[in-house]
Amino acid sequence: MTFYLSLWLPKRYVARTCGIFFIAVPLTTVIGAPLSTSILQLGGAAGLRGWQWLFLIEGVPAILLAVAALFYLTDRPKDAAWLSEAQRNSLTRILGGEHASIERHTNRHTIGQALCNPRVLQLCVVYFCIVVGLYGVGFWIPQIVRQTGLTTMQTGYVAAIPYVFASLGCSLWGRHSDLKGERRWHLIGAATLAAVGLAASGTVGQPVVAIAALCVAAAGIYAVLPVFWSFPLSILTGSGAAAGIALINSVGNLGGFVGPYAVGWLKQATGGFEVPLLFLSGSMLIGALIVFACVRDPLRHKDSDAQRNVATN
Repeated sequence: MTFYLSLWLPKRYVARTCGIFFIAVPLTTVIGAPLSTSILQLGGAAGLRGWQWLFLIEGVPAILLAVAALFYLTDRPKDAAWLSEAQRNSLTRILGGEHASIERHTNRHTIGQALCNPRVLQLCVVYFCIVVGLYGVGFWIPQIVRQTGLTTMQTGYVAAIPYVFASLGCSLWGRHSDLKGERRWHLIGAATLAAVGLAASGTVGQPVVAIAALCVAAAGIYAVLPVFWSFPLSILTGSGAAAGIALINSVGNLGGFVGPYAVGWLKQATGGFEVPLLFLSGSMLIGALIVFACVRDPLRHKDSDAQRNVATN
């Protein structure tokens, strides 16, 4: 989906639009956590267990939307019948100019070159660190909340609260990055905020304060996502973009295994969530430090002619 967006979005709209897309993740948790808890109570209805109802009710809409996307979404603006001819031509012209500018500065990457590009490899490591924090928190928030003594139903509702703040962070921070024309410090700032929130949630003794710190952490983690994905979309085009984005996503999502597994192992070894949350905090901080030390801001190195062309259009 990230590559698909790269075929449609002028660079000055990337972060805010990715923020709108990624906001679906925390919003579905806000809705899905209490909804899933309620669906699980349907055990025995029509001869199906609660988890079977959960799979049916939450799986069927995704299948229907996949069919709708097949017929409605087009690969590029020039093929979109639901845009006017002037809109198609304008988008095609802007995107063509931006892709040409990227290729002048970074050369057009083949699939192999994109996979070996040092900047892509740096982003792989950064995304791995981000996903460790993302999935580590996502998998364990209900358990962290549950240890405060709440019932299963109460836990479902309270566990959704951090994702309200995550939704705000995801949408507002991406928009702010676009408006300021800056990426690097927005990414560092959001990742650092997440690290502070995670560390605080693991070290404070009061349950209410710990949950508030988790809200801060969730806002920071999800604010990172739209800004982060503007980096590969600004340095890669064509088949190289598809390969580079796939590599970043593949390596990064290994963190989806490492994060939850490490939290579970550390919790078992230490008997609490303090050390696991400090581990997740450290992962987010390492990602921020790598960006600070190694990653340039893509918007600071754009071709000035391309900037004027986008502004004019």
